[in-house]
Order: sequence, then C-alpha cells, then structure tokens
Amino acid sequence: MTTNNYAAVNWNAVSDAIDKATWEKLTEQFWLDTRIPVSNDLDDWRTLDDTHQWLVGHVFGGLTLLDTLQSQDGLAALRKDVRTPHETAVLNNIQFMESVHAKSYSTIFSTLNTDTEITEIFQWSDSEEFLQNKARWINDIYHNETDPLKKKIANVFLETCLFYSGFYTPLYYLGNNKLANVAEIIKLILRDESVHGTYIGYKFQLGFNQLGQNEQQALQDWLFDFLYKLYDNEEKYTHLLYDQVGWTDEVLTFIRYNANKALMNLGQNALFPDTEADVNPIVMNGISTSTANHDFFSQVGNGYRLGEVEAMHDSDYSIGAPKEPKVK
Repeated sequence: MTTNNYAAVNWNAVSDAIDKATWEKLTEQFWLDTRIPVSNDLDDWRTLDDTHQWLVGHVFGGLTLLDTLQSQDGLAALRKDVRTPHETAVLNNIQFMESVHAKSYSTIFSTLNTDTEITEIFQWSDSEEFLQNKARWINDIYHNETDPLKKKIANVFLETCLFYSGFYTPLYYLGNNKLANVAEIIKLILRDESVHGTYIGYKFQLGFNQLGQNEQQALQDWLFDFLYKLYDNEEKYTHLLYDQVGWTDEVLTFIRYNANKALMNLGQNALFPDTEADVNPIVMNGISTSTANHDFFSQVGNGYRLGEVEAMHDSDYSIGAPKEPKVK
C-alpha cells in the first residue's frame, strides 16, 4: 500500500515570485483596529445631522456584511484552486485581514453608535434587498461555480468595485477634515484591498492566458455580463443610500472608476468612460496614501513602520550595577 507524503511549505524554493512579494507586502502592512483612536472623532460625529449619521452607520453595515462574506466564504473558495503552496499561505493571510476589516466596523459602531442603533444597522444589513443581492450572487459563485476563474472574477469585483459605494462616505468626510480616525481605518482597509485585488487578479490572468481563444471569449462574455448585473444592482443600492444627501451621481462615478480598476486587475479593457479626473477631487485627496501616525508609542497609521533592531550586549543587563573602575 502506497501513501502520499505530506509536504512542508518551503519558502526557500518559491516557484512564483509574486507569492513571496505579496506575502512580504501584506505582513509589512499588518495592523489592528484597536490601535486607532476612533473616540477622537466623537466631536465631529456630534456635528452631523441624523441623516448623515444614518448614512455613515448603514454604509459601514453594508461593508461589514461584504467583508464577512470574503472572510468566511471567499478565500475558502479560492484556496481550493491554488497553484502553489505559497499561494495558500497568502490567501490565509488575506482571509485573516478580511476578518480584521469586518471587526473594524464594529469598533467604529461601538464608539459612535448606541446599542439600539447598532442593532438596527445589523438588522438592516441582514435584510436589505440590493445589499443582499450582491452578497448572494457572489456567494453562489463561491459555493456552486466549478470554474475557479469565475470565482476569482467574483472576488476581484467585490474587492475592487463593490466595496467602494461604502468607502466613498468616510473618504468624503476625510477630504473635508472630519472623522479622520474613522477614515484612517478605511484607508488601511483600502491599502489591503488594493493588494488583494491585484494579487487575485494576477492569479486569474495566469489561468486565463492558458485558455484557448474560444474559451477566453466565452469567459470574457460571462465576465462582462456579470459586471453589468452587479452594476445595475449597485446603482439601486447607491440611490437607496445617497439620494437623501444628494451624493448619488458622484458616488456612481466613483464606482464606475473602480469597476475599471477591477477590470484592469483582471487584465481586461475598461468598460466605463470614467477616469480619475471625473471623481470628486475631495475623495481622491482622501484616498491618497500619505502617512498618518497616531501616537509616538504605537506608530500606527496607514504608513506602516517597522521597529529598529539592535543586538543586545552583556552590559545592557547591568542596570543599576556599580561601574567597574577604569584601568589606567
């Protein structure tokens, strides 16, 4: 009787350099929501009227649902079709950070909202039609689609496009010098999602390029049909959230701009005419990657800083001991 031996992951023999580079990038970017002082935004929060407070809370409720989907179902689906053992490690890292993202919104809720408001937000996200549509459609692909490339398409569309109807709100406030610490969490999430979308898109392109011309065309047809379906639903979701504050058209421009970025990650041509120049410059200013560090001790911010390491010496342990006389 023969058995297959279990193989250890050897990071000294990496067959795809992008796996190693992505792992290093993600670990350098590690952060936790509990180290961002969201309570410093309470004064700004109290200046918002009920309508804008409702918008912030429900935007984050929707993002919580989608990050939960990614952490519980999305990465598990992608792990079934990895090319290398190192890819599994990278996906494990991404899955953990998606859980951090989902938890981060609860940190925001617990700081800004009452218990009654939090309960209502989660009831809303668990039942809202257009939000549930996109979660259900993508989850169905994760669980029932046999083509691993379609799973990657669904993942990238969620990472690089569908989150952005929610991201617009905190970025808008940041651009107006409000809710800076809430927005800092979003910028950290955005930095992660940028790497996630690029990496999964790269893995998609590897598989896509191995297909024959007819297979590529059929998959492209499916890809664009699915994007049209998602965008039609996203328009309705955006109207639901933003009509009351008059931001709908600007948010839809932002979504179309990011849909093109998702297509770029997948190696496809842009679909929409919208470019960065069409996006509200206040939001683009908020999305910039400038470094913000919150305090001297934690040095936490969207510019991750590694500590400086110095070797220890025997003399370092002689704290309080009498100094030896110098030899003349």
